[in-house]
Amino acid sequence: MEEKRTSVFENGLIWFGAAVSIAEILTGTYFAPLGFQKGFLAIVIGHIIGCSLLFLAGLIGGKVRKSAMETVRMSFGQKGSFLFAILNILQLVGWTSIMIYDGALAANGVFPAGRWVWCLVIGGLIVVWLFIGLKNLGKVNIVAMAALFVLTLILCKVIFGAGNPVGLADDSLSFGAAVELSVTMPLSWLPLISDYTRNAEKPVRATAVSALVYGVVSCWMYVIGMGAAIYAGEYDIAQIMMKAGLGVAGLLIIVFSTVTTTFLDAYSAGISGEALSSRINGKWLAVGAAILGTAGAILFPMENITNFLYLIGSVFAPMIAILIADFFILKQRWDDRAVCVRNMIIWVIGFILYRYLMTVDIIVGNTLPDMVITILICLIVGKVFARKA
Repeated sequence: MEEKRTSVFENGLIWFGAAVSIAEILTGTYFAPLGFQKGFLAIVIGHIIGCSLLFLAGLIGGKVRKSAMETVRMSFGQKGSFLFAILNILQLVGWTSIMIYDGALAANGVFPAGRWVWCLVIGGLIVVWLFIGLKNLGKVNIVAMAALFVLTLILCKVIFGAGNPVGLADDSLSFGAAVELSVTMPLSWLPLISDYTRNAEKPVRATAVSALVYGVVSCWMYVIGMGAAIYAGEYDIAQIMMKAGLGVAGLLIIVFSTVTTTFLDAYSAGISGEALSSRINGKWLAVGAAILGTAGAILFPMENITNFLYLIGSVFAPMIAILIADFFILKQRWDDRAVCVRNMIIWVIGFILYRYLMTVDIIVGNTLPDMVITILICLIVGKVFARKA
């Protein structure tokens, strides 16, 4: 859509906004059964894994100056990439719905005007953000991010001020499952990050800052959610805000954090559409994604997103693993072909392997083993074909 070069600071700001999210705080509440120390460790380990992959994915787009779905062509071919572009648009519309739903539910808990009303308000603001455009959002984002930063600091002080845990640790969540739950949030951004690093003035620095800022702030959001569950005994974000005495300030956190995060989902849906056809207008597709997401948030319940997160992981973890193997190790490209059949087959194997590994309790989660095995398969197949050639 827009081709203006972005600074390292602007990229960091974009990913700060992506991480300050109600969905991240709510996901953090799931870690309460581990207790604070083990929960914190699982969050950090998961984010180190996820954000390392986020860096590599963003670096590919930054180096070749292509959007996320355009980089997919390099491993899967011109037509082969269509599958992932379509799946990415679908998951982005799904994310848009989930984020608007969570934001509206929380906002309605603070100021009860009706969940559907808040869905329309948040959805409308996302459309406004889309029309302002990424290149014109600089000053707006600085003000919004500064306000969110201050308000989340206040939220932390209230949650952790008591210091006495009221939630008891139990064995309902294993450490490996917690690590995987931590990995899945940065993993959900893998098919998007190149949409923003492709226009960076300094791709390597911008990608590193993007991954680092997102990782630190996302961990912070998880810890806020976990702390609220452990120290305040509260899993409802609206009640957390009310207990914190934030009132209108809490409402601003909810609404603007939802808008700044969900804007990226809708925006990238438009960019993914442009990867399908040059005749598709990315901005209008992005607006359509925001409208569809708003309608979905109004019409359907979306309380539990864990299965959705795991589905994203199973689709995009092996895809990114193949891109990493091709770009950084094998140094080969397949975008001169319609479909790279061998990589499609490897992706199917990686997808099935991920679903199987979900049934196995591994201390580092199942994304990392799945991607390592998928990369190894790529290398073996690459060597075999190279020898035959």
